[in-house]
Amino acid sequence: TRDPEVKTTPSGQTVASFAVATNFSWVDQSGKRQEKPEFHNIVAWRKLAEICGTYLFKGKQVYIEGRLQTRDWTDQNGIRKYRTEIIAENMIMLGSPKTGGGQVGTATAPNSQPQREQMAQDIPTIDQETPSNINPSIEDPSIKSEANNEEDIQVEDIPF
Repeated sequence: TRDPEVKTTPSGQTVASFAVATNFSWVDQSGKRQEKPEFHNIVAWRKLAEICGTYLFKGKQVYIEGRLQTRDWTDQNGIRKYRTEIIAENMIMLGSPKTGGGQVGTATAPNSQPQREQMAQDIPTIDQETPSNINPSIEDPSIKSEANNEEDIQVEDIPF
């Protein structure tokens, strides 16, 4: 629903925030089809944040896996505020760069090994259907998510 906003924390970590929309559809008692959009706030860290900033834009179809996290703070008027976000751990870009059909690529929050970071940066573009002998949902088990490493991410580091 909006382009990713990429920032760097005071400690030097890259963070991207953006929103995605999903639609809930149903048929009401009169037989009329109804739809209700739902908007989800997404936060991605480190290399995955950089990938989001480079490849995602408003209207781009994307599949996000992650965990829910609720932040709370007190605003300038002394009112306590809450925000629940999805902390992205895995992302699959859907749709071609121009039309929205077919799969583009996948990215997982990689560990700090440089060659894995380079692989995640060089996401291939496939403008045709995925061949039946390739399973796009298979993940590299050697790539572990850093999103669960709470030690180096502090709420005060989040720049928005």
